[in-house]
Amino acid sequence: MNEHAPKRRPTIEDVARESGVSRGTVSRVLNGGHWVSPPAREAVERAIKKTGYRINPHARNLATARANSVAFLLTESHDRLFEDPNFSVLMRAAADALAERDLPLVLLMAGSDDEQRRATDFIMGGHVDGVLLVSSHRGREGFLKGLVEAEVPVVSCGVPLGYERRIGFVSADDREGARDVVSYLRDRGRERIATITGPQDTSGGVGRLEGYREELGDDYDERYVAFGDYSRSSGARAMEQLLEQAPDLDAVFAANDMMAAGALDVLRARGRRVPDDVAVTGFDDAPIATRLDPQLTTMRQPFDRIAHEMVRMLLDVFDGRPAGRMTLPTELVVRESA
Repeated sequence: MNEHAPKRRPTIEDVARESGVSRGTVSRVLNGGHWVSPPAREAVERAIKKTGYRINPHARNLATARANSVAFLLTESHDRLFEDPNFSVLMRAAADALAERDLPLVLLMAGSDDEQRRATDFIMGGHVDGVLLVSSHRGREGFLKGLVEAEVPVVSCGVPLGYERRIGFVSADDREGARDVVSYLRDRGRERIATITGPQDTSGGVGRLEGYREELGDDYDERYVAFGDYSRSSGARAMEQLLEQAPDLDAVFAANDMMAAGALDVLRARGRRVPDDVAVTGFDDAPIATRLDPQLTTMRQPFDRIAHEMVRMLLDVFDGRPAGRMTLPTELVVRESA
């Protein structure tokens, strides 16, 4: 071996190997430390000193360029993306709002652990500048920890349970909306009002059940409660359960329109007339509400405004301002089902 050969200059790969982190993490430390946890940053800094690595100014200038795109991170399965029309409404409205700033929207699915890992790697790799988080579930939001610690800009649609104080969000007023629906049904003379709840690991599912309970007060009875997951099939199963345990019910408040559709399927099959025998209401005012027979009375969520406010809030974070928290009112839309 030639002892006089010039010593090889240390590379980012050398620093990554020494510090035990990825090349992407080393790059983020070199570019200012954004989106890197404190322990990882310290490990990289120690490795830089040990290896003698020096920053290439030209490469750094290239690396610090913004991605100029935003992720629409949906923590649901692929079939839910196509079954639930609310997601496409939100995505289209968010894309329209970002187009005004000439920023494209990138859809990332994160319904399974593997998808969450891949989505996190993609985001942490600097391929997007921020995240619009849609449909987070308590107990399945562990992947958010790394994004939050790395200070990735994230704004949630709905209250991000477990991260309410760490992530900005825009939410419809689920609790008051549910109270208004139940109050409307009582004003129409309904006395035995059942509910099909949304999943209780989501803020919407929790808030709408809370509103239902609060409005009924002392009249609340667990026999009139069945749990769903926002799908049409779960609404049908819950309606079957309610008819078994509370056959005298005269109204049903479903926590979304898809479950209300499933409830209508069962009531029709059982010979219950809507609204004569049983009034049915939903929540969302999704496109399906006007395609049902009878058309659905429901609580409208302002999805277009929610998406635009999420984008505005995320752009504020890009500009260095703290993420906000916003709750928007819902609106009762009366049709033939109640």
